Amino acid sequence: MTPGQRTRPSTQELLGGQEFRDTMSQLAAHVTVVTLQDAVGRPYGFTASSVVSASLDPPLLLLGVSRGSSCIEAISEASEFTVNLLGEGDREVARRFATSGIDRFAHGDCAPWPGHGAPYLPAAMLSARCVKREVIQVGDHDLLVAGLLEVRTGAPTRPLIWFRRDFHTAASADAVPNSSGRNGT
Repeated sequence: MTPGQRTRPSTQELLGGQEFRDTMSQLAAHVTVVTLQDAVGRPYGFTASSVVSASLDPPLLLLGVSRGSSCIEAISEASEFTVNLLGEGDREVARRFATSGIDRFAHGDCAPWPGHGAPYLPAAMLSARCVKREVIQVGDHDLLVAGLLEVRTGAPTRPLIWFRRDFHTAASADAVPNSSGRNGT
């Protein structure tokens, strides 16, 4: 496919909602919590597993947010947000930020990003401060294209993974060869 080329829409019938959910439950994903603040400084946050690398140059990621999310209005208006990658000890944090109708920030585990004030999770494996570059409406989701501004790393730990509708921990990073063929870091 050449740049700018579009494919023709298929006339074939797509999967139904439940069958699609069942299929996607087989796709393992790193669990993240996205945090931000609105124009008056109120914190917002939600658990997300639909975060992917989009580009190396410039450094961009893609975040999928349901238009039914309780945070959709806040993230639609925000120019910046933070993606916090969770580790094996963060199941409770992931569940709390996935629960509607509660104060997700009541536990005090968020802090203001130094010099910017937007909330982030200092205990996360990694936190990336992002600036929104583009919003693409796709189906019932908004896809946010964001550039990475800063990254803060926490203690090394195994990642928290969402797979088959439950939390799991990936194999130890020390046991998995990296791209150079060496073990560990």
